[in-house]
Amino acid sequence: MRWIKKIDIYLLRNFVGLFLATFFICIFILLMQFMWMHVNDLVGKGIGIGVLAEFFIYAVASVVPLALPLAILLSSLISFGNLAEQFELTAMKAAGISLFRILRPLALAISLLSVGAFFFSNNVLPKSQMKLWALIFSLRQKSPELQIPVGEFYDEISGFHIYVRDKTHKGELLNLMIYDYSEGFENATVTVADTGRLSSSADKRFLMLDLINGESFENLDKKQQRATGTTKSIPYRRETFSHKRVVIDFATDFSRYDESLLEDQHVSKNLSQLQHSIDSMRTVSQARFEEQSTDLIQNRYFGRDNTHAEVAIPEVLTPEEQQAYNLDSLWASATLEQIWLVKRFALEKAINYRDQIEYNAIMLDDAERYIRKHAIEMHRKFTLAFACLVFFFIGAPLGAIIRKGGLGAPVVISVILFIIYYIIDNTGYKMAREALWPCWAGMWLSSFVLFPLGVFLTYKAATDSPLFNPEAWVIGWRRMKEKIRIYADKYNRRSVTGLS
Repeated sequence: MRWIKKIDIYLLRNFVGLFLATFFICIFILLMQFMWMHVNDLVGKGIGIGVLAEFFIYAVASVVPLALPLAILLSSLISFGNLAEQFELTAMKAAGISLFRILRPLALAISLLSVGAFFFSNNVLPKSQMKLWALIFSLRQKSPELQIPVGEFYDEISGFHIYVRDKTHKGELLNLMIYDYSEGFENATVTVADTGRLSSSADKRFLMLDLINGESFENLDKKQQRATGTTKSIPYRRETFSHKRVVIDFATDFSRYDESLLEDQHVSKNLSQLQHSIDSMRTVSQARFEEQSTDLIQNRYFGRDNTHAEVAIPEVLTPEEQQAYNLDSLWASATLEQIWLVKRFALEKAINYRDQIEYNAIMLDDAERYIRKHAIEMHRKFTLAFACLVFFFIGAPLGAIIRKGGLGAPVVISVILFIIYYIIDNTGYKMAREALWPCWAGMWLSSFVLFPLGVFLTYKAATDSPLFNPEAWVIGWRRMKEKIRIYADKYNRRSVTGLS
C-alpha cells in the first residue's frame, strides 16, 4: 500500500514493542493489587491449580480497563521521549514532516485499539466479570483447609476451640482439649482426650473426630430449665468414655456459585442489555410513581376515612349544614374523651401517612438506584475507549516536549497523570452513583478534564514550545514583570497629570 511509508512502519514498530511490554507490566502490577484485595478468599482454602488458574484469567480480564490507558500513556511517553532525546524527531521536522504527520500512523493504531477496547468492554468484560464474581462467592463460601496447629487454640471451626499438645508422625492428635460453644457460652461443653483422629465424611460436609480415653463436661443449667420449666440448678454432667465420635458441621468441598443469579447485575450485561434494563425499569418506576400518587391523592389526603365512626363528620352535608358547622364551637363543646379520641386519631393518621410516604420513597429510590447503576456501566464502556485516545494525545506530545526516554521521568510522569485521572474518575463515579450529578456528567468528568490538556500539549509540541525549559520560564517571567512595570509607569503618569 503506497500510503504506508517507511517512517510509519518505523514508528509503529517502536511503539508496538513498548506498548506490549508496558501493557504486561501494568497488568502484572494491577493483578498483584487485585490479588492482595482477595488474598483472604484464596489463602488456606486448599484450592486446586485449575481453580486458581481460572481465577487469574478472570482477574486479568477485569484489570484490562485500567491497564490499557496506563500502558498507552507510558508507551507513548517513552516512544516519543526516545525519538526526541536521540534527535530523530528533530530530523523528521527538519525534513519537512510535521508533528501531526508523525502522529498519524500511531493515532490510527490507537483509534483501532480504542474500538477494540469498546468491543472488549461490551462483549468480553461482562462475561468475565460474571464468572469472576461467581468464583469469588464460591471461594468465600468454602471453609478453610483444616490445619490444626500444635500448642495453640484453633478457632477456624465456627463454635469450636480445639487445643492439641502434640501430633504423631501418623497424624494422630495427642492430649486434646475441645471447647464446644455451638449452643452458646452458657451451654458450653468441654472435652478432653488422650488421642484423637480427624477425618472427613464422604460428602465433605462433616468432620468426624474420633476420641479415645477421655472425659467430657457439659453445663446443663439452661438446658434443664428449658426442658423442665423449673429453676432447679444442675451444675454440669460428666461423662467418661473410651471411644467417642464427635461430628462437626464443616463443609470442605468446593461448590460452584450459580452464575445465573448474577445475570441481572449491571456488570454482567452488554450495551443492548443495559439499555433494555434501563427502559424496562423506567417504565416500572413511572407506573409505580403514578400508582403511589393516585393512592395518596384519592385514598389518603382527599378520601374518606370512617375507621372512627364516633368522631367522623357526616359524609353528605347540605350547603346550609356545612355553614352551620363551626370547628371552634364544635371543639369547645366536645368532651375530654372526644378530644382525646380526635387527637389520637389525628396522630395515627399522621404516622400512617409518614410511614407510607417513606415506604414510597424507598421503593422509588430503589428503582432510581437500579437505573443509575446500569447507566453508569453503559457510559463506562465508552469512556474506556475514549480514555485510550486522550492518554495517547497527552503522552506523545508530552514525550516530545520533555525529550526524556527510558523508564525514568516517563514512568514518574505517567504515574502522576494516571493518579490524577483515577481521582477525577472516581470522584465523578461517586457523584453519579449518589445522584448528585447526572450519570453522563460524572462518568465523562475525567475525559472533560484531560481532553483540553491533550489538545494544549499537542499544540505546544507542534509549535516547538519550550514548555518545560526553566530558562524559558525565567525569560517569560522577566518579560511579564517588564510589561507590568511599563503599565504601572503609564498609570502613574496619568494619575499625576489628572491631579495637576
